[in-house]
Amino acid sequence: MKFLVDNQLPPALARFIQDELGAEAVDVADIGLRDASDVTIWKHATNTGLIVVSKDADFTSMALNPENAALLWVRVGNCRCAFLLDVFRRVWHRVVQRLASGDRFIEIR
Repeated sequence: MKFLVDNQLPPALARFIQDELGAEAVDVADIGLRDASDVTIWKHATNTGLIVVSKDADFTSMALNPENAALLWVRVGNCRCAFLLDVFRRVWHRVVQRLASGDRFIEIR
């Protein structure tokens, strides 16, 4: 599993997923997609097998097609980065289990 963290989330989340949670992750800026449209980001994720991590509700309609990339839809409101990372730490095991079982759309609250 490899994750692509979208613009609305801090780049520190990609580093946290990689360094602390042990999964591959990149921020959109790391791969030249910082200013790309949601559709371009989604197409890239679908073509490369990345799982999109975003707060953007626009991705939810794209995630409905099972042929497309998977989505971790972050529903945590505006908060400090430390709080967001703690949320990911607490739910990560369940997220990985759900992705491994085939879930393609996971809400994180």
